[in-house]
Amino acid sequence: MRKSTAWFIFALTLFVFGFGFLFPLVLVIKEGFVSSDGGITFKYLIGVFRNPVYVEGLLNSLRLAVGTTLTATLISLPLAWLSNRFTFPGKKVVNALLLVPMILPPFVGAIGFQQIFGQYGVVNSLFGLDVDWLGEGRWMGVILLQSMGLYPILYLNLSAALANVDHAMDEAAENMGATGWTKFRRITLPLIMPGFFAGGTIVFIWSFTELGTPLIMNYTRCAAVQVFDALKEIGSNQFPFALVMVMLTVSVGLYLISKLVFGRQAHAMQGKAATTFQEVKLTGGKGLLALTPFVLVIFFALLPHFGVILTSFSAPGGWYGTVLPEVWTTGNYVEALGHNMTVSSIRNSLTFSLLAVLFNIAFGVAIAFVVVRSDLKVRGLLDGLAMMPLAVPGLVMAFGFLAVSSTLSNTELVRNSDWLKHIVDVKTNPAFFLVLAYSIRRLPYMVRSAVAGLQQTSAGLEEAAANLGAPPMVSLRRVTLPLITANLIAGALLAFAFSMLEVSDSLMLAQRQDFYPITKTIYELFQLIGTGKFIAAALGVWAMVFLAVTLVGSSLLLGKKLGALFRV
Repeated sequence: MRKSTAWFIFALTLFVFGFGFLFPLVLVIKEGFVSSDGGITFKYLIGVFRNPVYVEGLLNSLRLAVGTTLTATLISLPLAWLSNRFTFPGKKVVNALLLVPMILPPFVGAIGFQQIFGQYGVVNSLFGLDVDWLGEGRWMGVILLQSMGLYPILYLNLSAALANVDHAMDEAAENMGATGWTKFRRITLPLIMPGFFAGGTIVFIWSFTELGTPLIMNYTRCAAVQVFDALKEIGSNQFPFALVMVMLTVSVGLYLISKLVFGRQAHAMQGKAATTFQEVKLTGGKGLLALTPFVLVIFFALLPHFGVILTSFSAPGGWYGTVLPEVWTTGNYVEALGHNMTVSSIRNSLTFSLLAVLFNIAFGVAIAFVVVRSDLKVRGLLDGLAMMPLAVPGLVMAFGFLAVSSTLSNTELVRNSDWLKHIVDVKTNPAFFLVLAYSIRRLPYMVRSAVAGLQQTSAGLEEAAANLGAPPMVSLRRVTLPLITANLIAGALLAFAFSMLEVSDSLMLAQRQDFYPITKTIYELFQLIGTGKFIAAALGVWAMVFLAVTLVGSSLLLGKKLGALFRV
C-alpha cells in the first residue's frame, strides 16, 4: 500500500471517529464539568456521589456486572476446559448449541424468563411452589438472564486461549510433580488470563451498562435505567451527564487495564501452541459424564427462548399459573405483522442497518489494509481506535449523540436551515444519528474480520498483480477482495444482525414512532396492557430466527476466529 494512501485513510478515519466517537464523549464529559456560567466545576460529579439515589444505582449496576461476570465465568470456564481436554460423543453438537443463547437479546429473553420463573410461572406451577426465583427487586433475575445471554462471549475467548496454551508447559509441570488443581492454578490459568480478561471485560461492560434487560424486568434501581429516565431532563439538568461520565470512566478504565496488564502477556505468548495436545477420548459412562454439564447449561440457557416462543403462541390471559399455555393462538404473529408500529419498525431497522453495514465495509476494509499492509508506525493506534467502540457502552454513546444533537440544533447555522435541522435534530428525525451509532458501534466486527482475512492472504499475490500492470484498485477488486470475501461476509452479517437488534441506541435515540427500530417497538409493545406482551414476544421470535441464521453463517465462515470479534 502506498504511504500517501495509508496516510489519507488514517486522516479520514480520525475525522470520522472524531465526529462520530470522540465528539459525543467529549460533550458528555464537558456537560458534566461545565457550570451554567461556563466555568469548570466538580459540583455535578460530587453531587452524583452525594445523591443516595445515584449512588444506589451505581452500586446496583456494579453488583449486576460483577454478578453477571462471575456467573458467566462459572459457566464458561469449566465447559471450555472440558472441551479443550476431552473428546466425547456429541461434543460438536453441544459446542454449537452453546452459542445459541447469543441469538436473542437478553431484554427480549426477559419476556419468557419472567413467564417461566415468575411467581405464577412454569417452575412454581410445576412443583407447587411459591418461591420468588427472580429475587427481591428482581436483581437476581437480571443477573441470571444476562449471564445466560453473555456466557458464550467468555466461552469463545477461553476456548481460543486454551487452544493456544503450549502443552509442553503442562508436561514440564507434571514432570515436577504438579497435577490436577495445582497444575491448572499455577500453569494453565495464568496463561489463559489474557483471553479470560478480554472476554470478561466485554461481559462486565455490557452488563454494567445494559439497559433493556433491567427495563423489561422492571429493575429500575440501576444507573442505566436512571440515565434512560433522565432523557427528558437533557438541557436542564447536568447531573445525568455526570452519572454517564462515571459509567464511562468505569468502562474505559477497565478496558485500559485489560490492555496494559494483560495485553502485554497476550503478545508475549506464542500465537499457537508449539506442542500439540492429544485430546483424551471418553466413551461410555465417562463420556456421558463429560457431556452432562454441557446439556444442563444449554437447557437452562434456552429456557428464556422457549418461554418467548410459548408466550408468542399464547392468547392473552391464557397462560397464568400453569405449566403450558391453556389457550393457543397464532394471532399474535398476524397482529405483529399488521400492527401500525411493527411494519415501519422492520423497514426502519433494515434501512438503518444496511446503511451502517455499507459504511462498515468501506471503512473496515480500508482500516484493515492500513493495519496489515502498510508500514505506518501509527497503524497500531488506528487498530486500537477502531476497536475502542467495544469498550464504550452503547448507553454512553447514545447519551453523547443526544448531546451532539442538542448542541448542533442550537447553532445559528442549523436554526436557519430547515433541512439541516431535519438531519441533526434527534427529536425531528433520529435517522442520521441511529445510522452513525450503529456504524461506529459495529465497526470493530468488520475491522477484525477484514484483518483476519488479510493476515491469511499473501501480499505476494497483490505484488504479482502490480508487476503485471494492475493498478491498486484493480488489484483490490480482482485479487484481494475475492480472497477475503468469506471474512467480509461474516463481519457484515454480524454487523447487520447486531445493528438490527441494537438496544441502547435504539431505545434512547428513537423518540418518534415513525422512526422506531425493532427493539424500540418491542419495548413499547411490551408496555401495552392486554396483548402487548404477546405481540412483543412474536417480534422477539422473528428476531431470534433472524440472528440465529446470521450467527450460524458467520460461524461457518470464520470458525474458531469468531471469538476474536468479541475481544477488546
